[in-house]
Amino acid sequence: MPGKPTDSGDRAIVTVPPDSNNPTVYPLRHGLKSPIHRTSISWARGNTLRVTLLRKPDADIAVAGDGEAGGKVFELNLSNIGGEEIDAVRWRKIAYGSVTPFALLQSRKNSMAALSKMSSDSPPYNAEWSDHIMEYSKEISSLLGNPMSDPPSLIEDPKKVLKKGEEPTCLKGAWELIEMFYADKQSQAWISERLIDWLADYDSLFSGTHQTVHLKVADFQKDLVTLETIENDPKYWEALASTLAVGWLDTVEKLLRLHGSYQLDQLGTRETENGLVETVAVLISKMPRMRPSIPAGKLGECYPSKPDFMKAWEKWRAQITKLDCSAYWFQCEHQQTREGLKNILQIMLGNATALSNATFHWMELFVSHSLYVRPFTMGLESMYNLSQKCLQIKPISRSHRLLSLLLGIFGENIEVVIAECSRSFGPWMMAHAIELLTSECTQAEILLHEEQPKLGGISLEELHRLVYAEVLSSHALTWQIAPIYLTSCVKLGINLLENLLYKQPVQWHQVLLKSLEICRLYELNNVTSNLMKIAGVHY
Repeated sequence: MPGKPTDSGDRAIVTVPPDSNNPTVYPLRHGLKSPIHRTSISWARGNTLRVTLLRKPDADIAVAGDGEAGGKVFELNLSNIGGEEIDAVRWRKIAYGSVTPFALLQSRKNSMAALSKMSSDSPPYNAEWSDHIMEYSKEISSLLGNPMSDPPSLIEDPKKVLKKGEEPTCLKGAWELIEMFYADKQSQAWISERLIDWLADYDSLFSGTHQTVHLKVADFQKDLVTLETIENDPKYWEALASTLAVGWLDTVEKLLRLHGSYQLDQLGTRETENGLVETVAVLISKMPRMRPSIPAGKLGECYPSKPDFMKAWEKWRAQITKLDCSAYWFQCEHQQTREGLKNILQIMLGNATALSNATFHWMELFVSHSLYVRPFTMGLESMYNLSQKCLQIKPISRSHRLLSLLLGIFGENIEVVIAECSRSFGPWMMAHAIELLTSECTQAEILLHEEQPKLGGISLEELHRLVYAEVLSSHALTWQIAPIYLTSCVKLGINLLENLLYKQPVQWHQVLLKSLEICRLYELNNVTSNLMKIAGVHY
């Protein structure tokens, strides 16, 4: 939109990512004499912004960009659709990879809707549809990234506490949250355990703005090279307590094995201390977990049913209490070990002060309470109340976009969830996550599928798909997959698809053939005829 600038000199386009305090500034070196009369901003192809600067009307104004007189045109390649964490090449890979699961799910949806109309009975396919949704979600999740482990080594480094894996992304973290709370029925019985696993994968994302357990352990791992007597270092016991508080039991075991009592030259001289360390390690490895299974390499004993878990939990707590009251502590001469192990026992017994001291972020405190204070199944209302208490104990200056989404889920406010997905994760997320949001949530289904008079009679679901299709259409490398999303829009999809095909340059032979192929797939015979006429006139 043309407008008069406020002052002369350089101009800048500023984009402010949701999680950035320092916005990216793109300077425009236009080289025109002041004052500049008009500034025009418009979108160009390929996610670029075209800025046109024109001089005063009394000057000889030529078309911007023609070289000498008038003005110059600048194209700025703005940040890609995924923000700084995903580059443009990977985004195109994600865009192309998500087409097949999306198209397959829409095909199944249409087939099941047709069968439902033919049958006079109520739709019997709820369970089948849930299976389709979970299959779709798993395919998209694997597309967003898979954990990578280091190649196996013949000699394991004893001082390597944290495993190096694929860098997590906020996009996949958000997808997993939506899946576990809205699509996966089976996880509802052990939702707290899934949140513990989720934080283990994405805790490092919060380290950029706040101190976290992951950052604490990473810093301690750097000091391991220079440390000789581990048990005398307070950082060792702090890292041990923090990892235990958030449930990283395999990391806790590795840290315990670094204790001096496991050194061969110390086995005979520190018998009582050795026994206490080993007993605590065994208790940690036998911690009951209410979940259907435990991944390979993880510690703990799983109990899928609540009665069995409660029995095991009470027995485990009784063993910890018995050890806490044991007389062996008076025989342990090493003060650091004695105090560190006693603090670990208090964490396992759910001491609120010990949990608060061992954690840094409110989400870490939330998880620690879910593990040691409220290990039984909690509903969303209880989770929301607990999160608010943890926020009061561990306040944060600026919320992370993943945690804003999580608080919206805890508060059962689907409007906030949709707004956070759209604002923080962009058109791709909204185009693909709607099926998950509406699979089990009636409120989301009504909100997203209801026709909106203010939007010309289309639904919010169709609006978000049209927005994503427009993003795909703006780039020469992705416009070919936009028809998949346009044809899923009942109201405006076909008309916009025809407009998209008419905009493609017929002078490029391969592009013309692709346009004709799309017309054939969607039976747009009239568009085919018109494109052939246009091409004939051109050639």
